[in-house]
Amino acid sequence: MSGRTRSQNATREGAHVLIDTYGRVATDLRVSLTDRCNLRCTYCMPEEGLQWLAKPDLLTDDEIVRLVRIAVTELGITEVRFTGGEPLLRPGLVGIVERVAALEPRPRMSLTTNGIGLKRTAEALRAAGLDRVNVSLDTLRPDVFKTLTRRDRHKDVIEGLAAAHEAGLTPVKINSVLMPGLNEDEAPELLAWAVEHDYELRFIEQMPLDAQHGWKRDGMITAGDILASLRTRFELTPEGSDERGSAPAERWIVDGGPHRVGVIASVTRPFCSACDRTRLTADGQVRTCLFATEETDLRAALRSDAPDAEIARIWKLAMWGKKAGSGLDDPTFLQPDRPMSAIGG
Repeated sequence: MSGRTRSQNATREGAHVLIDTYGRVATDLRVSLTDRCNLRCTYCMPEEGLQWLAKPDLLTDDEIVRLVRIAVTELGITEVRFTGGEPLLRPGLVGIVERVAALEPRPRMSLTTNGIGLKRTAEALRAAGLDRVNVSLDTLRPDVFKTLTRRDRHKDVIEGLAAAHEAGLTPVKINSVLMPGLNEDEAPELLAWAVEHDYELRFIEQMPLDAQHGWKRDGMITAGDILASLRTRFELTPEGSDERGSAPAERWIVDGGPHRVGVIASVTRPFCSACDRTRLTADGQVRTCLFATEETDLRAALRSDAPDAEIARIWKLAMWGKKAGSGLDDPTFLQPDRPMSAIGG
């Protein structure tokens, strides 16, 4: 039976799922709460920042919770990840988490953050119902951090990680991007430090989502480069492809365990065939893929008093048209207009 025939049958048998024509079912929702950020990472945006979304264009707290409720109760979403920009800049974040935690069925909730505000908010987020966090940290060297992010906030991130671990937002995962000429030699050092502090480290290949459109395929540090560097200091054993499922990271057991390290090879080894994600931008647009060039507007439906069933129908139709892959492995790939901060990671 072809993938399209299977997906058509699945649509008839289970109408409350976000399925596409290739049979993939989205169960993981990424919700961007803001496009603003308090860092200026060189691989994301220019030093002067960007033109932020106007406040009236942003979804309100009530609108976000309503869309998540529809996704969870009508469309089969079981995992919700809050992203940005920097989601800790959203004033109503704790309240949003608390309200989503009260949904039935309750989704698992996580947060992707730069960690700067975690020392202050980790306990409140855990009490509200957040399950865990992913924190971006590309270097252990404060001077390199300042060069990469154009801000002197390294100490705040380190303290935020510790606060998240202490609050029980575990496993605390660290996302690291290696850049040529800046931190490309730090992979072993980062892994040793993560193991020492009981964090789960994941390296991510630099992706073409910078606002400056300066990404170059031939200048990136690849998954192969990262693994070769790690193996100069550690014994890495593949965790097993049968356990990966739809997870983007390929994982290796470090020195016999129990710690693991992941590598997300979005560019050199795309994992589109197992993708289970749907994305919602801070201004209420559905994106079927991080690298999509098209979006579907849910905000207009919300603000025209459309019923839940109509919003669910629009969302399902958007996901039905999801493409087979991101096209990242194609030399003719075209970068989407929106940068990462405006899409949500």
